[in-house]
Amino acid sequence: MNKIVTSSLLVLSLVFFNSCKEGNASEKVKKENIITAKKRDVEISKGSAEIEFDITEYDFGTVNEGEIVEAKFMVTNSGKTDLVISNVQASCGCTVPVWPRTPIKPGDSAEVLANFNTAGKPNRQAKTLTLITNTARGREVLKLKGSVTPRVYTDEEIRKRIKPLKKN
Repeated sequence: MNKIVTSSLLVLSLVFFNSCKEGNASEKVKKENIITAKKRDVEISKGSAEIEFDITEYDFGTVNEGEIVEAKFMVTNSGKTDLVISNVQASCGCTVPVWPRTPIKPGDSAEVLANFNTAGKPNRQAKTLTLITNTARGREVLKLKGSVTPRVYTDEEIRKRIKPLKKN
């Protein structure tokens, strides 16, 4: 039993020491990876991008059903590195966001637009836009709110919409 344990330890120690003799670990690191890491570290040391808005909630008041409401949000990069808005997700398919696809330089501003189609959306409405950014928070939320006056249909429009029952 002692011979088995001793021989097992001998084999394991040989494997361990031979694997360590394959060269210095620093020789295996690619030079271009070191350069890329240094550039990244310089960017990180500048600090993250910071985002400021002229408004975070747009109240469109009262509009008639069927109108398209355009909300404008002014975005300013108050950080020390480029601000990147990688995606904007609306809370509903009736709201279409438009945002800058290029980085916003420190001190510069850009517009984030939201077009809200009120067709089929009567009464009180509240929609959100979630911005995915390279800020410390990573997500910023903008809001749209207001009232949509329901469309009033004429008797003729109602008759056209109602399908007659089939008789069996």
